[in-house]
Amino acid sequence: MGVLMNKQSKIWDRFAKGYAKKPIENEVAYQHKLDTTRKLLRPDMNVLEFGCGTGGTAILHAPFVKQIHAIDISAKMLEFANTKFDKSDVPNVTFERVGIDEFEAPDETYDVVFGMSILHLLADKEAVISKVYKMLKPGGLFITSTVCAGDTMKYLKIVAAVGNFFGFLPLIRVFSTDQLVKSITDAEFEIDYQWSHGKGKSVFIIANKRPNSHR
Repeated sequence: MGVLMNKQSKIWDRFAKGYAKKPIENEVAYQHKLDTTRKLLRPDMNVLEFGCGTGGTAILHAPFVKQIHAIDISAKMLEFANTKFDKSDVPNVTFERVGIDEFEAPDETYDVVFGMSILHLLADKEAVISKVYKMLKPGGLFITSTVCAGDTMKYLKIVAAVGNFFGFLPLIRVFSTDQLVKSITDAEFEIDYQWSHGKGKSVFIIANKRPNSHR
């Protein structure tokens, strides 16, 4: 694990207990994202989730697919994830401590890749989105929910940089919804669905790797 990722993992380890106890901010919006996603899932699908945190979303989607491999950089987050998994009745989720930057999979491995509440926490979201594109099968889906603080809180860029430098806050990137959309479409995805439950809230996107893509 690289120096930057190791620093970030330690920060998230400190946040893990509080994160695990924190209730869903907007249960109605969360259920909408779950329901919208499940309409697209099939029992033969292999799924990757990066930045899985405490594993709740992976476990909830597991009954609708063949297999979910969920990864995160924080060992403490994954301790909570494995505890949830052990208490669940689903058999088809595996957890691994690794960041998406270092994670390796053959091209066209997955039918769906989830990146929930994670793109704004990456050093280079464009590189990761491009990597996701390669890992997806033709027709595969990239499903993400992303905080776009650049729409309403541009000042956060300075606060986040200072906080991360001193180790108080994780790495946070500030960008707008338009910038996020451009990053996804520049990677040759086509956006099938885009939704947010209010100004300044997370942007939920379902992007498709079209089978006839020339890449």
